[in-house]
Amino acid sequence: MTPRGGQRDIARTLLERHGTTFAEEAGIRLKDTPQPLYQTLVLAALLSARIRASVAVAAARALFDAGLRTPRRMTEATWQQRVDALGEGGYRRYDERTATQLGDGARLLLDRYGGDLRRMRDGADGTADALRAALQEVPGIGPAGAGIFLREVQAVWTGLAPFLDPKARQGAERLGLPGEAGKLARLVGKDETAAFASALVRAALDASVVDDVLKAANA
Repeated sequence: MTPRGGQRDIARTLLERHGTTFAEEAGIRLKDTPQPLYQTLVLAALLSARIRASVAVAAARALFDAGLRTPRRMTEATWQQRVDALGEGGYRRYDERTATQLGDGARLLLDRYGGDLRRMRDGADGTADALRAALQEVPGIGPAGAGIFLREVQAVWTGLAPFLDPKARQGAERLGLPGEAGKLARLVGKDETAAFASALVRAALDASVVDDVLKAANA
């Protein structure tokens, strides 16, 4: 087996066994429309905290189940309602601060972009660097959160692809795959990049994913 063939086998195995985006896991049907894009930004903010990814996903689901699916609904909710929804999802360590940031971030999006993240994208000419900077003006979104959002939305904002944040590249390193986004992207189909990136993140977060993939790929 050639090294390149081995890398393709690892990438395919990873994708097949762990290739669910975090947006999908949170119940977001990602499309290039305002509501799912905003939900993905909320998820990115939650995932960027020092808390387990499973808890962040559960908290996002709890917020959405409480009806807080748009910037307007987020600002109309009381601070306590946001805290309660986060707590329902198990997101208790940062719930009070995050509840404040979610309200402030939603207000900024409404005031500056009419609640539509596509306007942010258009204002940044769709470039990853400009979008990353614009995203970090939203309360609660730092470098990690901006990277997570761009990693997830490349499925519908295809001009960003391939986009791999540092955590995805860390997962690639653990699996013995290239660290450069273009080389990684060539190991999978063009429409699989977002799912592949999420799978790489899972490899970075969980050593058992690495063991599972390498064992299956070499079987």
